[in-house]
Amino acid sequence: MALSATIYNFSIQLSDADRGVYQALALKVARHPSESEEYLLTRVLAYCLEFAEGIGFSRGISDPEEPALSVRDLTGALKAWIDIGSPDAARLHKAAKAAPRVVVYTHKDPAQLQRQLAGERIHRAEALELYAIDREIIAGLARHLERRTAFDLSVTDRHLFISIGDATLSGAVERVMLDD
Repeated sequence: MALSATIYNFSIQLSDADRGVYQALALKVARHPSESEEYLLTRVLAYCLEFAEGIGFSRGISDPEEPALSVRDLTGALKAWIDIGSPDAARLHKAAKAAPRVVVYTHKDPAQLQRQLAGERIHRAEALELYAIDREIIAGLARHLERRTAFDLSVTDRHLFISIGDATLSGAVERVMLDD
């Protein structure tokens, strides 16, 4: 018998001073059985960091042809393809042809992602946005992960401050550049 997804409910008070976004978010997120806690939490943080009208989660790992997150306009046209982890060059090439903006948030070693993509053929590679979320903040958030999780997230100068329970976590979101 196949395992089914586990549903997580997140209640997030988002204060993104960098973009002027202040929003109370109530997210219901399905976690695929093969998805790590770190991947799930990176998806949730990427949702917050990219929050805009038209943002949504895809079917995730169960639909490999779709991005982890996407932003669509009112007509349904894809405005942003947002991936998580370490997507390969072929996937990013396809994404860059499908969407005007392609963003990757990784919770893994950014140097490994740079090596993996170095010299690969990626459409509009110069426009690709790669960000590494501090792995310590992901690990700290994972220690507090429950099926119902509430936290406050403040973003200032691409630095994250998370208040969850009686803990305060902080870490940076660093832009990663591809080597030519």
